[in-house]
Amino acid sequence: MDKPLGHAVLQKNYMRLQFPSRSENESLARVAVAAFVAELDPTLEQLTELKTAVSEAVTNAIIHGYEDAVGEVRIACAIHGGSVEVIVEDDGVGIEDVELARQPLYTSRPDLERSGMGITIMENFVDELVIDSAPGRGTRVRMRKIIHRDPECQ
Repeated sequence: MDKPLGHAVLQKNYMRLQFPSRSENESLARVAVAAFVAELDPTLEQLTELKTAVSEAVTNAIIHGYEDAVGEVRIACAIHGGSVEVIVEDDGVGIEDVELARQPLYTSRPDLERSGMGITIMENFVDELVIDSAPGRGTRVRMRKIIHRDPECQ
């Protein structure tokens, strides 16, 4: 991943993590992001929402991105003032129709009895969600969660 998060080295603080797309690594992602964002002193509700959004993005990469194979999931985080930006990437099969995938209850894996609510949950728990994906080139989910509003920026 070259220079994630708008040249993260210029940010106040950043983190990168990569791991195999195995379901047991979803909890690693949640804990790592929670520990990283702790310096912003989030409320319990903010922390729970961020961990849930990260969990959904990572689970989607594992279940949908690589289907029945093992690939690599990458997470990059950066602190920007009072907010955190989290990027979850995979090199999996990609999403054919992102707008369709954003629809509540839509799932590309009905055989696994998936709820189809992952993207909806992410949208409700973060302040900004951008999904970049195409068949055969993987998926990049960028989330931004405001922890503290900067009064000078309002």
